[in-house]
Amino acid sequence: MTESLLKVENLRTHFRTDGGLVKAVDDVSFEVQQGETFALVGESGCGKSVTALSIMGLIPNPPGEIVSGKIELDGVDLTQLSFGEMRAIRGSKIAMIFQEPMTSLNPVLTIESQLSEALKIHTDLSKKAANDRALELINMVGIADARTRLKQYPHQLSGGQRQRVMIAMAMSCTPKLLIADEATTALDVTIQAQILDLMKDVTEQSGTALLIITHNLGIVARYANRVAVMYAGKLREVGEAVDMYTEPRHPYTVGLLRSVPRLDSEKGAPLAPIAGEIPDLTNLPGGCAFSPRCRWAVDRCFAENPLLEETSPGKKVACFEHASVGLNV
Repeated sequence: MTESLLKVENLRTHFRTDGGLVKAVDDVSFEVQQGETFALVGESGCGKSVTALSIMGLIPNPPGEIVSGKIELDGVDLTQLSFGEMRAIRGSKIAMIFQEPMTSLNPVLTIESQLSEALKIHTDLSKKAANDRALELINMVGIADARTRLKQYPHQLSGGQRQRVMIAMAMSCTPKLLIADEATTALDVTIQAQILDLMKDVTEQSGTALLIITHNLGIVARYANRVAVMYAGKLREVGEAVDMYTEPRHPYTVGLLRSVPRLDSEKGAPLAPIAGEIPDLTNLPGGCAFSPRCRWAVDRCFAENPLLEETSPGKKVACFEHASVGLNV
């Protein structure tokens, strides 16, 4: 295995709200290797995006706070850096593509201005060299009539083109880690595939590691090398993507896989949704947070919280009954 680029160790990110303390990320640990594609998967509200924002140092304080843990990028603990030091790393060594480009792009600046801004901040390129690089980036992400598009504003581009601009901006300084937070959710399926193929190609060409945050298991199957499944602020299963589909070992992983439509299912066969509801993070049940929805749960599951432990080489599961959980899905 190659050297770890990103190490997240025992990360806890909490939010103080009127309704109580929300443990959005609660003791999360994982690693992303250099050049790999790693997926963080789970339902809305499970803590995926908060994990990404914690890595980027973008947790609003108040009400949020990284309470404890380490986030090491190339051996440097990002949680110990000052605001200025973290700002210098964002864009140059680590970059993020957000879900909706219209809320991330500045509506009153041209595409060229926004693309060249990071280059001017993080490199010593002249204005002309930065603009030339902006043109190169637009061509790299496959936007036709690049010179015209550079002079346009975000509202003059389609949704797919705007997301391509976001990828170009994120890759402008060739970061070591690219985080894509539901980056294709707002696009139609055809454009989704094009954008995802583009991200994969661009990161492979540059050697950049890609952290995909998604609830779409189809994306994971096609693009990820390894997967971490998250529920109620904790990781429940981590392993190779292939193993996650062929031999899921956590009941929540099994539930996610069974709730996805399959081409080989009988016509008219109903989906198998996960029973129950996502728990209130301000009032989690005792023991395993998934136990009220789990058909494998035993008495111990309602009393104790299972730790994420290695069950086989490269495979970690947080479940007392993982040996009983196995399903051809």
